Amino acid sequence: GRSNGVLPKREIIPGEKIEMGSSIKVYVTKIDNSGRNLLIKLSRSHYGFVRRLFELEIPEFSDGTVLMHAVAREAGVRSKVAVYSENQRVDAIGSCIGEKGVRIANIIKELGGEKIDLVRYDKDPKIFIENALSPAKNLTVIVTDPKKNEAIVVADKENFSLAIGKRGINAKLASRLTKYKIDVLTAISL
Repeated sequence: GRSNGVLPKREIIPGEKIEMGSSIKVYVTKIDNSGRNLLIKLSRSHYGFVRRLFELEIPEFSDGTVLMHAVAREAGVRSKVAVYSENQRVDAIGSCIGEKGVRIANIIKELGGEKIDLVRYDKDPKIFIENALSPAKNLTVIVTDPKKNEAIVVADKENFSLAIGKRGINAKLASRLTKYKIDVLTAISL
């Protein structure tokens, strides 16, 4: 049957204008059936929204060829999506981008131009952290405490600002994506 959902203002992508009666995609965050009426809470800023858009747009997720490890999101600014494939012949990132970038372009359009970084997942936390801090290159990752999930990343002068990102967003998203507390330091040349 029909039911109503509630999309609070704080769950809308920042800067987005939604008109009454327009058809939009949303993510269901909570269904509350405890009262007299069914209450469905919706979101467009939740990281799960990005996950579902990828699953809708990219058929390789539904057949299991490409797998999604994690999603980290700062709504309206940037998302990082960690993907991989257990089949060596399948390029997980290429599958997400699609021919001529059509697949990723459709997702970016739905997110209102939000930037998306596709990250190759690796079981080795050092490689995964280095991949998550892209576009920075030539990083040295030292896992200081594997039990507490803490790591130090050493970057040269050119890559230090790339690793941190504008207003620290790149390092923050990489930390959320990898579930590691990441401290980015610069190498001091002697």
